[in-house]
Amino acid sequence: MAEARATAKYIRVSPQKARLVVDLIRGQNVGEAMNILRFTKKRVVGEVMKALHAAIANAEQKSETLDVEDLVVTKAYVNEGPRAKRVRPAPQGRAYRYQRRTSHITVVVSSPEGKD
Repeated sequence: MAEARATAKYIRVSPQKARLVVDLIRGQNVGEAMNILRFTKKRVVGEVMKALHAAIANAEQKSETLDVEDLVVTKAYVNEGPRAKRVRPAPQGRAYRYQRRTSHITVVVSSPEGKD
């Protein structure tokens, strides 16, 4: 079977923080990846879980004979989305600029080569 992917775009979390969670599930079995996400205490876990569920659903759509238990997270990565530039008031009439970062989270699942 070919791979199935899902992308969650414009997530309001910095890519650096999102990569901490995504690195935990890369290379894991789908069931194990869900278990890891369920017990990880980070704000971005919900969005990563959504992307994983969507990738599984996409894989089921591609093949009727697919066993979901055999799926493996082959690729999982986070790209930087657009930055929103904002201004914060500062002392003595000045303004400090800061950036609100966004992320694009991509999860790719596929069945192992021997199970096709």
